[in-house]
Amino acid sequence: MKIVFATGNKGKLREAREILGEGYELISSAEAGVTEDIPETGSTFQENSLQKSEYLYRKCGVDCFSDDSGLEVDALGGAPGIYSARYASLGGDLSIDHNFESNIDRVLHELNSLEFKAIAAGEKPTERTARFRCCVTLMIDGEPHFFDGSCEGKIAYERTGNGGFGYDPIFLPDAFPGRSMAELSEDEKNSISHRGQALRLMADWLKTRGVK
Repeated sequence: MKIVFATGNKGKLREAREILGEGYELISSAEAGVTEDIPETGSTFQENSLQKSEYLYRKCGVDCFSDDSGLEVDALGGAPGIYSARYASLGGDLSIDHNFESNIDRVLHELNSLEFKAIAAGEKPTERTARFRCCVTLMIDGEPHFFDGSCEGKIAYERTGNGGFGYDPIFLPDAFPGRSMAELSEDEKNSISHRGQALRLMADWLKTRGVK
């Protein structure tokens, strides 16, 4: 089965190929001839994922899937959420758009400010619980199918580790206490990752239904 993944990220492609296994020819959107930026104007991960898959299906006319993911911090009302990749630039400074060092700085600053205010008011310190969430939308014969994954954890007070990307240096997954995502091996991270969970659910769905 030939299937298009709406990504140009080689790491994502490799992970998806490993999870899908034999019997699937997985190619990127660029390899399918779609090189433009795919619109993402939804208000949820699912809406963005669906929008990308529908766009790709209309362009290519073949089965495809896309994902949308990000970090949700409870004390920040679920932010950065769908704005995870450009959180720091929401104030208008486009020079730091998609700059994860600046994104991390903003999350830490906002959490630390909330905690300082709570302590100053004699209240319980702010909870730092958070999660990585992912929604995968698979388009089969033009019909969407949704698969969700999440990775629970907490936000650290400072960066640790040199691996991973994005918010990994400040995310402490519950599955590996005391270690940030950036301190995990690739195999450890893949075993708990939100995207890996969603992709495995998608792969199971395809295989149990004999979609080839």
